[in-house]
Amino acid sequence: MSPPRPLIVRKPGLSSLRFAGPDSASFLHNQLSTDVQGMAVGEAGWTSYNSAKGRLLATPLLWRREDAEFIAHVPTELAEPLRKRLSMFVLRARLTIGLREQRIIAGVVGPDAAAGIGAALDHVPAPGHGVVAQGTDVVGLPDGRFLVDGENPVAIEGDDAETAFWDWLGVRAGVPQITLATQDLFVAQAANLDLIGAVNFRKGCYPGQEIVARMQYLGRLKERLLAFHVEGDPPAPASRIVAGDDNAGTVVNAARAPAGGSELLAVVSLSARDAGALRLADGRPIVELAMPYEIPAPATPNRVKL
Repeated sequence: MSPPRPLIVRKPGLSSLRFAGPDSASFLHNQLSTDVQGMAVGEAGWTSYNSAKGRLLATPLLWRREDAEFIAHVPTELAEPLRKRLSMFVLRARLTIGLREQRIIAGVVGPDAAAGIGAALDHVPAPGHGVVAQGTDVVGLPDGRFLVDGENPVAIEGDDAETAFWDWLGVRAGVPQITLATQDLFVAQAANLDLIGAVNFRKGCYPGQEIVARMQYLGRLKERLLAFHVEGDPPAPASRIVAGDDNAGTVVNAARAPAGGSELLAVVSLSARDAGALRLADGRPIVELAMPYEIPAPATPNRVKL
């Protein structure tokens, strides 16, 4: 019997943006929801970029490649619009923002992913960290997947897997990926970004920070990101979830499941979820799945007493 091999996702649907210059850390710190200035070189993690209304515009995987250089991996359809939008706010800051074109990005997954990367490149980052190995960037996602990003393909021994498998692993990890269809729909907490380390509530201002902080300390969160199974093809992002005749939620991501049917992440009303009988707007019932982390009960708002 041949030994197990990692799975290689040749096209995970991602592109990378490069932020470089002496002011790159302070610029990103003022634009994103995490403590960018506090990141150590080599550290990687989820973050968010929000509108002034506190709604998610992107959920990048951010890696501090060097002291004054950061790489953000985002869905390819968001990469150029995000570069243009962020470039509007550079003003006198000393940095450049560029789309790293002509890059070959692959995902490496499975129990033997680290062994396969190590055999090809001699270096394997821990989850939540990245390294440069033989001129190739390798980033370990917090959920255990790897991204290999270079100018040339890397000869990692493994078996090919479809893009849908990468997407399904993201669903299983409970990590929302904002796309064009779902921009400006959700606050960070509704998409569970507070549960995966993508929001820092002690840092200074960034776009939408007042809305996010108000929800955390004064509001009562009425919806959360949850996972579901549905028979048939995966619904498109932004598809509606209903309970009876009422809207109950919105699909964020979905992918075909290896065991059949599809699995999805959706931001849903907690009261509608507790009442049961949720379905897609096309009529298909959905069955809730366990999330890989605990979903806290809604907290009582901290109302100011006068």
